[in-house]
Amino acid sequence: MGGPGDPPEGTPEGGPGGGEDEYRSVVFDESFVRAARLQEFSAQERLSDHAPAVRRRPPMRRGMSRQALILVLLIAVAFGTAIYMGVRHPYQSPAGSGPPAEPLRMTVIPLAPQGEVPGTTDTEHLYAQSPAAQFRIGAEGIPLPAARRTAHFSDSQVTNALSIAKDYIVRSALYPEVLTGDQVRPVRVLLDPDQLDQFDQSFRQPTADGRHAPTGWLVRFDPSQAELADRQIRVQGTLQAAETDSSTLEVTADHTFVYALRPVEAGEKAAEASLFTVRRELHFRFDREDLRLHQAQLVVSYVQAGPLSCADDSTDRLHPLLAGETAKEGGPAGTDPYATGGATALCGSLAAGSQPKV
Repeated sequence: MGGPGDPPEGTPEGGPGGGEDEYRSVVFDESFVRAARLQEFSAQERLSDHAPAVRRRPPMRRGMSRQALILVLLIAVAFGTAIYMGVRHPYQSPAGSGPPAEPLRMTVIPLAPQGEVPGTTDTEHLYAQSPAAQFRIGAEGIPLPAARRTAHFSDSQVTNALSIAKDYIVRSALYPEVLTGDQVRPVRVLLDPDQLDQFDQSFRQPTADGRHAPTGWLVRFDPSQAELADRQIRVQGTLQAAETDSSTLEVTADHTFVYALRPVEAGEKAAEASLFTVRRELHFRFDREDLRLHQAQLVVSYVQAGPLSCADDSTDRLHPLLAGETAKEGGPAGTDPYATGGATALCGSLAAGSQPKV
């Protein structure tokens, strides 16, 4: 039933008060009107131009805001710069790293005994009667000096370099599996990656060329000939660190190792032991990347070892002369591996005072 004043049959469809109620909530604000695609001409425009009542408006330009455009430009510039720098410097070294490591230069000098190699079954007596009587045992004979900062390296960095050098010396001259076995990995893992090819070639194809002698990298004996009679190896020497430039530390190591050896084919008979002496002067270099990765560049290795026969090849392994044996020939002059300074000959002779008195 219609309301008061409404026709009996109700408000006609489309008339005032009819379906209009459902659109009363719709508000046509100014932005909606401006966005309309159709626009009504004014009365004056319709009179003067006889134009239709409405015209179609050109679509609105919906471009990016200024902030978005600036952001896109910045990203494009950064991306282009990255590509340019990558093409211009594709193999830049990591921050703090120096030039590639130099190849190791090595010298191995055998020292022949002046007579028969002395020996006894009592290794303690051997050591007591030798210049190694006061040497320390094992790694205790490689003490770290007091570390002092340099112009470009802190105390901790200098200490780290000395520690890595000591670690290399211990692994390459005191590990039984390295001395009388075929293990090289304990030493290899401490080397700068730039030297690994040279290291591997030295053991794959030993050559007496001053670059590829395994005995320049580490100490090892012929396992078919000799074995350790006492694992209490005597050691004495020094470590020194110095800065060579703003990105490089150098550590110089000078140590004498004394091993008690005996023949492998001793059988049930108690074989006499004899002493074997190795003097090693090693020069290490470290850049900041080496210090971070606990690795070293071994650049110089100077080794004197005896008693050896000058006729034997000491490139791959050391072939020690044991108790009671003599060398077929000696070197040009007596060389004392316990004294400072070193021989420059290809083969030398052990000084008489360097052998134990038994």
